[in-house]
Amino acid sequence: MTDIRVIIPANNEAQSIAKVIHAIPDLVSEIVVVDNNSTDDTSVVATAAGATVLFEERQGYGYACLKGIDYLAKASKHPSIIVFMDGDYSDYPEDLEKVVAPILKGEAEFVIGARAKALRQKGSMTPQQIFGNWLATSLMRLLFSARFTDLGPFRAITYERLLELDMEDKTYGWTVEMQLKALKKKIAYVEVPVRYKKRIGVSKVSGTVKGTIFAGIKILSWIIKYSVK
Repeated sequence: MTDIRVIIPANNEAQSIAKVIHAIPDLVSEIVVVDNNSTDDTSVVATAAGATVLFEERQGYGYACLKGIDYLAKASKHPSIIVFMDGDYSDYPEDLEKVVAPILKGEAEFVIGARAKALRQKGSMTPQQIFGNWLATSLMRLLFSARFTDLGPFRAITYERLLELDMEDKTYGWTVEMQLKALKKKIAYVEVPVRYKKRIGVSKVSGTVKGTIFAGIKILSWIIKYSVK
């Protein structure tokens, strides 16, 4: 059977993390929540909900994802597919089956859950998020002939391909780095439309001016870096 594991970076998501965990389909063999220096009960709630909980004190989305990958790399049995999703309940975990389906069917090795406008709850993405996604994916289309329309965090990739990407970004550039490296390595990818709703709590990125600016700079710097390679 295909071994699917989920990695969820979480910073102060005590209000939402149990909802996320409980909504993940049974085809997943392990849910790994990486508590990224939370000051609330995220880890306690996640443990009670049945997740494996890791701790990463260094603040940053990429740091948390890398912690989860390192944990799985050291496991006695490696997964077939890794799924990444957020812990704020903005994604619909039930859509995981749609996200992994192209991989299970042999149609792709990397899948982005694209937050399609028609499936998006009004107000679930801020204007700066929408513009940032448009700008980043437009540049990737122009520079790399990419077909991406979103930098959505809900994504799946085969474990072997993930290791080949040698991910390194520690903060805001994680998602775009993965997509750029997948393009460079000619990894077969597709997007599938997924639903998206307003998150529980305040976003650490789009919810603050500092987060928005830094995320924008990081995303553009990755694109520029790969355009001159």
